[in-house]
Amino acid sequence: MNFWKFLLIRVSTCILTIWIGVTVLFFVPRFFPSDPIEGLVMQMTMLYGNMDPATQEGIRSTLQAQFGLEGSLWQQYFSFLRNGLLRFDFGPSLMNFPTPARDLIAVRMPYTVFLSLFTTIIAWIVGNLIGLYAGFRKNKRSARVAEIVAICLYPIPYFLVALILQIFFAFILGWLPITSNILFHLGPWAWFTSLIRSSILPALSILLIGVGWWILSMKALSSNIASEDFVTYARYRGISESKIATKYVFRNSMLTQVTALALALGGVFSGALLAEIIFNYPGVGTLIQQAIMQSDYNMIMGTITISIVSISVATLLVDILYPFFDPRIRYS
Repeated sequence: MNFWKFLLIRVSTCILTIWIGVTVLFFVPRFFPSDPIEGLVMQMTMLYGNMDPATQEGIRSTLQAQFGLEGSLWQQYFSFLRNGLLRFDFGPSLMNFPTPARDLIAVRMPYTVFLSLFTTIIAWIVGNLIGLYAGFRKNKRSARVAEIVAICLYPIPYFLVALILQIFFAFILGWLPITSNILFHLGPWAWFTSLIRSSILPALSILLIGVGWWILSMKALSSNIASEDFVTYARYRGISESKIATKYVFRNSMLTQVTALALALGGVFSGALLAEIIFNYPGVGTLIQQAIMQSDYNMIMGTITISIVSISVATLLVDILYPFFDPRIRYS
């Protein structure tokens, strides 16, 4: 199979995956018991007093048109595919009407990328280096200690780690804010310093859990590869242990880890949901929670559509680039 045929199959699979994902995303909120239009009409009625039925119907029709909820279910579906998927135009946000949903996502996205992207990459690097040592030098005491620490860290519920960090560093020591307190309107320097301070605790909580997983996965891979015949043969040839660790064990172990990293980076765009909610961090994860609580269809579909597309594209890029990481793999 040549490269172009391989590329066509992989791109077609990516497009099919995105289509299935956004189709499920479109229909699931429609089964919610709450109706966002009726909720907004009720809020307006409570705010401005009783309105006659004709006025209510006119407001209802206007809101349905603005939120893409007019017409049959299939008309709404094809309109969503045309506007939302192809143009990333999800219409106005219900909870911040009439601001477009994509504008709110664009404001929140840099904070999520700043928090999730760097923590994911740092956790990947640190976890793989420690995991390589724990797997390659598994008979050493320090390697066993690193593995035990990772085993203890990984299964701990995330909210418990976040709570412990909040109690110790924010409540007892008072070094950091309990929840995010970013100073948006006091100048660039105040904004930057407050952003760093507000990001330390959520980033540390993500790192602790993430590092534990990468250590365990890399340790399992490297220990298996370290017992392969070609590693034993390299030792018989007198190759140094450091070169065996880097050139033989590390390079062969990294293939699986690169794939996992690509999937993790694709998931960055959906936000570190739990971290942002616990620490009230102004990212996409908090935006998703608020949208679900208020049945904001447009915001839900906007944030999750971006996540589906990013993960699918990241997987596609890994499939295309994999032969460059491993010469044994061909486009077939």
